[in-house]
Amino acid sequence: MAKKVTPKVKMVKITQVKSAIGYSKVHKGTIRALGIHRMHETVEHPDTPTLRGMLRKVNNLIVIEEQV
Repeated sequence: MAKKVTPKVKMVKITQVKSAIGYSKVHKGTIRALGIHRMHETVEHPDTPTLRGMLRKVNNLIVIEEQV
């Protein structure tokens, strides 16, 4: 049987660099949904259109690093 070749999934590193205190509940909820619990914490997620929309919502609170 032939092996299935799975394409490499691009990953995105997300780090929170600014506090969400003083921002709306939507921003705080988006940070939580990304899996970030504290300042300067870094999480990795696969690069998807849904994730990009979430990152656009809180782009002033985070730093995004794309990985190959």
